[in-house]
Order: sequence, then structure tokens, then C-alpha cells
Amino acid sequence: MLTDVLHNIYSRLLYIENEPMLFSSGTFWALFLVFLPVYSLLKRRMWQMVLFVTAFSFYFYYKSSGMFVFLLFATSVLDWSLSRLMMKTPYIRLRKIYVGISLTASLGILAYFKYANFFLWNISALVQGNFQPLDLILPVGISFYTFQSVSYIIDVYKKRVAPTRTWIEYAFFLSFFPALVAGPIVRADYFLPQIRENRHATTSEVYLGLWLIILGVLKKAVIADYIAQYNDLIFQSPTGYSGFETLMGIIGYTMQIYCDFSGYSDMAIGIAMIMGFRLAQNFNFPYKAGNLTDFWRRWHISLSSWLRDYIYIPLGGNRKGTRRTYINNFATMLIGGLWHGAAWKFVFWGGMHGLGLAVHKASKPYLGRWSDNPVCRAFFWLVTMSFVALLWVFFRADSWGDSWLVVSNVFNDFSLSYFPAFASARMLWLVLMGVIIVAHAMPDGFWDKAGQWFVSSPWWVKLLIFVITVQLVLELRGEDVAPFIYFQF
Repeated sequence: MLTDVLHNIYSRLLYIENEPMLFSSGTFWALFLVFLPVYSLLKRRMWQMVLFVTAFSFYFYYKSSGMFVFLLFATSVLDWSLSRLMMKTPYIRLRKIYVGISLTASLGILAYFKYANFFLWNISALVQGNFQPLDLILPVGISFYTFQSVSYIIDVYKKRVAPTRTWIEYAFFLSFFPALVAGPIVRADYFLPQIRENRHATTSEVYLGLWLIILGVLKKAVIADYIAQYNDLIFQSPTGYSGFETLMGIIGYTMQIYCDFSGYSDMAIGIAMIMGFRLAQNFNFPYKAGNLTDFWRRWHISLSSWLRDYIYIPLGGNRKGTRRTYINNFATMLIGGLWHGAAWKFVFWGGMHGLGLAVHKASKPYLGRWSDNPVCRAFFWLVTMSFVALLWVFFRADSWGDSWLVVSNVFNDFSLSYFPAFASARMLWLVLMGVIIVAHAMPDGFWDKAGQWFVSSPWWVKLLIFVITVQLVLELRGEDVAPFIYFQF
């Protein structure tokens, strides 16, 4: 009996294909409960703490991507070595060569795994060949840690940050497990000083971290995973449902992707906070935005700021005239779309957002003539959210063709007469949708105050909220733990 138990535990500790380590899985929390007391004991011994967290982070990535953990290790060694060489040489040309080697290696690996089949397929289509895709498995989170790697090397080259003295510091930064596989994207100038500071979390920060984790679990494992069950039916059969049902699926996915991704970010920030580290805010209620520019200031903030600082501004930003500003906006969002996936539907999604940003900037002189009243604000909000929601179709649908089928189905067969039957069959779906809409619409500062209330509440209130959260997850969970949407990027 004991041998069987030990064997089962051992097998759970190994990498299991198609079962990546998730923040919403029991396996992660069991390991984290073992990790946390050891981490607390080592916190006063900085280098032992750094080594322990780095080892756990690499193990976490192993549980998520298997042997691709060696790719992460190799990236960390190459980047750190080149950054040290850059610091030592006074020659600009040699520094540029080191940057070129690093960027070629990091972006080349990303391009191979993520885009090789996409480019080969398009070449094959042009020459009317019989394309056989390469047998490639995309390493989980490769885009996120590649972006961190690229920003570190560029910042060292431009002397915005000093290279870390030891490899283990850089490996800690690159592999920090709360943000490793789905962000927020961490900047070296923001995070490296925190390693050296080695600050202990206060009691309030521990409770606030727990609050963020609870919010993240509710968003992901309760709301997103449940409403996804209906949304998936719509996108799996683009013409199998009425226009009204299809529209509900589109709105449902709009809420699902927000709850899924912001839920992960909340958990990542909360876990880091409990450990005494600060990660930057990644979402700021994006569906409150009244225009597309404001939406991208609120959605996936760490990616938006990365694209701005390392693509948009180097392209010239808004410093080279109006026309060039529009082109730079469009090009930046086009690259952002391609970053999300190697398919034309992602290129279209990014390109349309780029076009939308350019149109908004061009329209600002005219929009300023509109009265700033509730009716106008509601109109601009509705236009913005309709644009965002329709483009999410191209993000979610299985193919370019399915995307258009879903959109056209809304306009070809729409009738509100379907609502009573839909409400009867999907009441809990509507309730959960209503919950997230109301939660999103709360006044600014409401959730900050709610977090502070949780921090100051009695222990039994915290325990009650935790128990209710666990019970909701158990009641509404599917047969399998659903992976986070952004794991595929």
C-alpha cells in the first residue's frame, strides 16, 4: 500500500503530456504548500533563497513543458553570458554583435517553434505544393520569457540596466514561476532590484495576495471555465445555432477571455506578493474603455507597454509626422497579432486593432466636438466594445473561414424571440455573465477597498470566503482542469 502511494506521488511529480502545471490545479497548490514554508525559512539567506526559487521555477516549467526546460536554461545561460561580455567591451560594434547574437538566438527559436509551419504552409500554397506540417510542439510560455529575454538584452545594451553579477540572479528573473508561462511580462529594471532588496512581505501583503488569488480563482475556475462550456459549442459549430445564440457566444467569449487571462494575472500577482515580490498590474478593467486607445492602456498592460517601448518607439513612435504615426501604430499591432498566433486570423485581428487605433487618433479633433455627457459616453463605449467583441471571434474561432461564418451567422439569423428559451436553458450562464458585468462596472477604487476590507476582516471571514470559493470551484468545475487560454502563446 505504501509503495503504491509513493509511486502515485512520484508519477504526479513527473511531466505529464497534455496536463501542464496550472495555478488552478490541485497539484500546484499541494506543491506550493510545501514550497512556501521552505521559502520562508530561506528568506533571510538571500542566495539560498534565490537558488531554491530558481530551482522550483525550473521544475514548474518542467511540469508545464517537459524537456523544453533545457531550452529555458540554455536561453538564460546565453543571455547572461552575452550581457556580461557587453559590459566588459568598450567597442560599440562588438556590443551590437553580442545583441545580434542574443536576438537571433531568442527570436530564431521562437520563430522556429511558432511560425515554421505557418511560413512553410504559405510557401507551399504559393507553389501549389503538398505541404506536410513539421511535427512541432510549442513550448508553453515561450513568447513571454522570450520577450523578457529580448528586453533585458536591449536594456543592457542601452545601459538602462546593469547586467546581473551572477547567472543565478538572471535565471531567477527569467524563470520566476508566478509570471513564467503567461505573464505579466517582467522588466529587468523593475524586478532585479527586488531580488537584491530581498524584502519580506508584510502581514497585510500576505492577506492582500490571498485576496488576489481568490479573485483569480473565481474569475478563472468558476466563471471563465463554466461559461466556456457554452461558448465552445458555438465556436465548434459556427452555423449550428441561431444568430441570437451565436451573439451570446461571442459576448460570452469576450467575458471568458477577460476572466481567464486577468484571473491568471491576479493569481500570479497574488502569489508573488505573498513571496514579497511586486509584479506590475496587467489589467485595469479594459471593458470600461470608451475608445480603442484606452482599451489598450487597460488590456494586457505588460504586453502593450512592451510593444510600445521595444517596437512602436524604435519605429519612430509619433515623432516623425502624422502619417508615420499611423503606420507605426498599424505595424506594432500587426506584430502584436502575429505574436499571439501563427495564422492569418491573428494577423487580421492585430491589423484591425492597428487600423482602429489609427482611426481613433485621426478622429480625435472631431470627437472633441461631441458633448461629454452620459449618452455620448455610452455610444462611444458601445462602438468600442462591439469592435473589440467582433474581433475576438477571429481570436477564438478555429480557422479564418469559421471566423466569418460565426460573424455572418449573427446577422443572417438574429431574433430576440430566442431569448426566453435561452434564458430557461442557460440561467446559470446568464447569472455568471451578469456577475462579471456588474463586477466590472463597479466604480473606480471599489475593488481596492474590497481588498483592504478583506485584509482587515477577522480570520473567520477570510476562512469563510476561502471555503466558499473552493466549494464553488468543486460545484462548477468540468471533468478536466481547463488550461489558461494564454498558455498557447
